[in-house]
Amino acid sequence: MIKKVLIAEDIDSINEGLVNFLSDTFNFEIVQAKYCDEAYLKIKRAILDEEPFDLLITDLSFKQDHRDANLKDGEMLMNRLRDEAIDIKAIMYSIEDRPFRVRQLIDKLRLSAFVTKGRNSINDLKQVIQAISKGEAIPVAPQRDQLPGEESMNLDDYDIALLSKLSEGLSQEEIGQLFKDNNIKPASLSSIEKRINKLKIYLKAKNTIHLIAIAKDMGII
Repeated sequence: MIKKVLIAEDIDSINEGLVNFLSDTFNFEIVQAKYCDEAYLKIKRAILDEEPFDLLITDLSFKQDHRDANLKDGEMLMNRLRDEAIDIKAIMYSIEDRPFRVRQLIDKLRLSAFVTKGRNSINDLKQVIQAISKGEAIPVAPQRDQLPGEESMNLDDYDIALLSKLSEGLSQEEIGQLFKDNNIKPASLSSIEKRINKLKIYLKAKNTIHLIAIAKDMGII
């Protein structure tokens, strides 16, 4: 059962909106934090006081200001909590909408759920919190409203191999030959070109160099 919730969010309007929503919908004790360092200290303090938080709702990105920060974003905050074996249920509430990145964060940080901010996100958040509170399976909310004609895809071993070889400096022709030699399909130059273009769209990359940089930042390669 959830009784005590910490919200880590640096945008006042979203922070207050979440507080109002939780207050109107659930009977929770709610505490707020605008910085990840502050959220971490409040979680540690609550444990020492033997009044731990049952749930953390945190954004992924936090805008840096004049304050020096050790934990600069929600991912760093969750990494610290997991490294210290702090067992707290956590929902990441973020504008991030790339399925691969979302799945990576859920698995890596052992999140209870990930809710993408959008038109129906408050309703999605309500359903997720209700499920967590009851110990039920977490409903899968859409990552976002997909626009007509917008590309969607799931990254697989082929994509990772393709991105890895691009990062090693191989040309598309060299990758095609390597794939043929290792019986990796498709290996034709046209198929490789099409797949790279889809990856650029999916990962929102401006060019191949940008594509590799994004893949490395996301931990895909």
